[in-house]
Amino acid sequence: MLITFFRAILLYILVLFVMRLMGKREIGQLQPFELAISIMIADLASIPMTDTGVPISNGIIPILGLLLMHLIISIINMKSMKAREIICGKPTILIYRGKINEKALIKERFTINELQERLRGNNIFNLGDVEYAILETSGQVSVIQKPEKRNTIPEDFNIVPDYEGIPYDLVVDGKIMDKNLQAIGKDREWLKKQIEKFKMKPEEALVVTIDGKGQIFCQKR
Repeated sequence: MLITFFRAILLYILVLFVMRLMGKREIGQLQPFELAISIMIADLASIPMTDTGVPISNGIIPILGLLLMHLIISIINMKSMKAREIICGKPTILIYRGKINEKALIKERFTINELQERLRGNNIFNLGDVEYAILETSGQVSVIQKPEKRNTIPEDFNIVPDYEGIPYDLVVDGKIMDKNLQAIGKDREWLKKQIEKFKMKPEEALVVTIDGKGQIFCQKR
C-alpha cells in the first residue's frame, strides 16, 4: 500500500513536470498531436501507478520519450509551414460573408445545431449577425460579426483613450511582491506609506493592487 502511494506521487510529479514543459494551452486549445500525447501520457502513468508488479521505469521512460517527441514536433511546427499544415491542419471557414459554407460543414462533420451552439458560446444568438465564422485547428470557433452588429469602440468616435497599462499585485495574502514593486520603480517604504492611508499595514492586507493610472486598491484580511 505504501509503495503504491509513493509510486503515485512520483508519477504525478513526473506527469505534472512533463505537462508544464509542454506549455500553457488549455485543454480545448490543444492541437491534435498535443491531445494525443496528453492521453497517452495519462494512460502510461496509470499502469505502473496501480500495478506494483510493473517496474516504475516502464512508465517513466515512455513518458519521457513522448515528451521528446512533443518537443521535436513543436520545433518542426515552428520551422516548417508545410509540416504545420500536415500535423495541425488548416482553419476552415464555416461562414463566409454572412453565408453558411455547407461544403465546409460536411467536410468537418459539423451540424447546423453544433454551429449555432458554438456561436452562442461567443455570445451570438443570431446566425444573421455573423460575417465570418472560422473553425480553428484547435477546434475553437472564431467569429467576426457584421459591422453593424459589432459593439462600438472608442475608435468609432475618433476617441483615443489614455494609456492604461496593466495592474500589478503589490501585496497578496499579507506578502509584499518585491518584483512587482521593482517593475513600477517603487520600494517598500513607498508601499507602506500608501497602505497606511487605508489605516493598515502590508501584512494585514488581503490584496493591494495598482493600475496603470496609479490608482491603488486595498482590502484588509
